[in-house]
Amino acid sequence: MGRIRSPTRSASESVRRDPCCGARYLSGPNVHRLATGGDAMTDWDRVRVLWPDHYGLARGKYVPMRLAHQGANHCVCVFALGYDRSMAPAPGAYLLEGLPDTHVSFDTADIRQGWDDDATGVVIGDLTMHGGPLPVSPREALRRAVAGWEALGYSPKVGLEFEAYVFNGDMESPRPYDTPRSMVYGTGPGSDPAGVITSLVRRAEAIGIAVESVNAEYDEGQFELTLEYGHALAAVDDAFLFRLLARESVLTAIDSSGRPLGLDLTFLGKPFPGVSGTGIHVNLSLADAQGDNAFSDVSGAHGMSDLARGCLAGLIRHHRGMTALAAPTINAYRRLRPGEINGYWANWGVEHRCAGNRVPSGAGPGMRIESRIGDGAANPYLLVAAVLQAARLGVADGLECPDPLTADGFDEINTDVRCAHSLSEALDDMEADEALCEAVGSEVCANFVFNKREEWGRYTAEAGDEVVADWDAITGTEPLSQWELKQYLPYH
Repeated sequence: MGRIRSPTRSASESVRRDPCCGARYLSGPNVHRLATGGDAMTDWDRVRVLWPDHYGLARGKYVPMRLAHQGANHCVCVFALGYDRSMAPAPGAYLLEGLPDTHVSFDTADIRQGWDDDATGVVIGDLTMHGGPLPVSPREALRRAVAGWEALGYSPKVGLEFEAYVFNGDMESPRPYDTPRSMVYGTGPGSDPAGVITSLVRRAEAIGIAVESVNAEYDEGQFELTLEYGHALAAVDDAFLFRLLARESVLTAIDSSGRPLGLDLTFLGKPFPGVSGTGIHVNLSLADAQGDNAFSDVSGAHGMSDLARGCLAGLIRHHRGMTALAAPTINAYRRLRPGEINGYWANWGVEHRCAGNRVPSGAGPGMRIESRIGDGAANPYLLVAAVLQAARLGVADGLECPDPLTADGFDEINTDVRCAHSLSEALDDMEADEALCEAVGSEVCANFVFNKREEWGRYTAEAGDEVVADWDAITGTEPLSQWELKQYLPYH
């Protein structure tokens, strides 16, 4: 399979168009082929069926194309797994109820070209059990968040900005990619001498993931990768695939003679001490029934509508409650520190990168809220679900938006409310925010908190002398523990 040939279509087949990249698909009982343009067509002989777990990791199976319409089954106890493959009786994971299956289903029209090879498609599936959506599914949590806004007459639009490091060395002693000529907003071979970022971006575009921009970030080997704005669920689906594609592309990169480059890529929040961390910035706006940006109001302060101000108020009110979902690893709290130009503070500002939430100046179609709290290792489905729900609660509860940050944001701050200083503290804050947990989904939040409490317990029991005794005193310059590198670096 994988050969190019002219398409033929039987009466039982239908033509569909992928909204992401405009590619045509044929779907029918015995065939599913990607039309690549003109009269050429690529056959797939298998599909990589993926779905996000509680960590945002891509679980799944390869399924022969002839059986793709059946979906696939997976043991639901994946939602009881730790990074070290240990299992604990997490709510909704059925570990003590026989470890039953959850079914993964999808529309075959949603299959897109994969990046394994020309003969492999890829698709994100939905998890079901007992005739309905699996309650602990992160993708289902996002779908509920989108539906909550749609019930109010708005369509949530999201754009995600990623930061990542290319590195070499093994997992126990990683070193940033050697780019001595790189600079902030650098491009070209000085920033990416091996061309691995260029290659992964072209690979992403080839499968319909629209990359808006790419550039070198603050430190050597660090890059910013921004995806195009779109409907919230579609945008997060693209982000989910993009992170997996990015890591696999760099990991398998070869030089001109076919030898492995020995490079890797990580989105982990603080993979190296003493240098910048990596985050995910969530850019949010709402489209009204006419498709116009409902955040924009030329008569409003700073060009913002009352709706946008209500959303900001919700994000600020629920800042501490959403921190664990936005920064879900022990490592993340090496990054979330004051003065680090991230989402540490519960505030907002106009064109102010030291604020937890940033908005552009002036009304117009580009009006949006940029939530800056997200850690690079966050589950994008849960992160965006939390952002959407916190924003909606602000509107539903009629919260008052505070004044924006106008001070420098380093020495002078306009709030005392900040992120937690450790994962354990953040989980306490999350459980205390009952309204946010109910909105995101009580089952998915209970599963998340249980698994993360187990993770914290393993860290304190296993990291030995490298356990941080006082997270309030962390500066971001301390060496990472071997426990963190072993648990997180292979997966994020």
